[in-house]
Amino acid sequence: MQTEATVGVVEGGGPARKLVTHHQRPVQQQQSQVGTVSQLIAGGVAGAVSKTCTAPLARLTILFQVQGMHSDASTLRKASIWREATRIVNEEGFRAFWKGNLVTIAHRLPYSSISFYAFERYKNFLQMFMGVESNGTNISADLCIRLAGGGLAGITAASVTYPLDLVRTRLSAQRNVLYYRGIWHALRTISREEGIFGLYKGLGACLLGVGPNLAISFSVYDTTRSYWQMQRPQDSTVLVSLACGSLSGIASSTVTFPLDLVRRRMQLEGAGGRARVYNTGIFGTFGQIIRAEGLRGIYRGILPEYYKVVPSIGIVFMTYEKLKQVLSNVDTTCR
Repeated sequence: MQTEATVGVVEGGGPARKLVTHHQRPVQQQQSQVGTVSQLIAGGVAGAVSKTCTAPLARLTILFQVQGMHSDASTLRKASIWREATRIVNEEGFRAFWKGNLVTIAHRLPYSSISFYAFERYKNFLQMFMGVESNGTNISADLCIRLAGGGLAGITAASVTYPLDLVRTRLSAQRNVLYYRGIWHALRTISREEGIFGLYKGLGACLLGVGPNLAISFSVYDTTRSYWQMQRPQDSTVLVSLACGSLSGIASSTVTFPLDLVRRRMQLEGAGGRARVYNTGIFGTFGQIIRAEGLRGIYRGILPEYYKVVPSIGIVFMTYEKLKQVLSNVDTTCR
């Protein structure tokens, strides 16, 4: 999610953007609006395709993350992706790998739309507040504005669309017994049984992870790409972007994964009428997991998360670029 949001922010324009003269602005504004719609559609579809292709690994990650929540951690076996995948096929059927994927796709478009819109608004506000011109002459100030704007946009989008993320976790965590029969049934049931705030369980952990994830993604991506291009300037831009994007995804996942695990477990608090396990907030939950399951417990499920990083980013890049090309041709034909 965040990797894709980062890509969208970077493509929104960089420090090297050229100054546009006054008489050129009306034409460029019209082209920018067309480009924005195309980017939004391409980004949403690319995210949906990527999520669908990597959904089995995503569900395995969630199932591993919630192990030990309602059982004695000492009885848990060492996580085995193959063993868990075999269990899913034998007990739930092959289609069960995509449990919760429909709500993931439903979450993707509004999240992308709100991220894109909020980023532009926050960026313009910060430029006015700091008195910085959007002509790319002050590179350090421009980078700070983009990082702050991207972080605020991520927080805004995550807050607005969070109930869908919570529903996705609950649908994915279901095994043989289906307490929630679909998206709308889950939303109604959670609101009725746990109150409207039940739809926002774990939001704090989610928002705490947005800033670090974005900062790590940006810094690792920019640093590795700059070094690579200095050492091997003849290499393909697509290859460099894919490799550096994968490294940034692995780095950000490694650092923020414990917060993601806490978020998932808090999302499942009280699900299906079960008793509450964690009653001490984000940091109390974090400490409780470490005491019960050790340091390994806060990284439960990290392997399938690693495995999905490279194909996820690769599919996003390929789908996004192809759709942009198709939509650009459509725009040209319609004119």
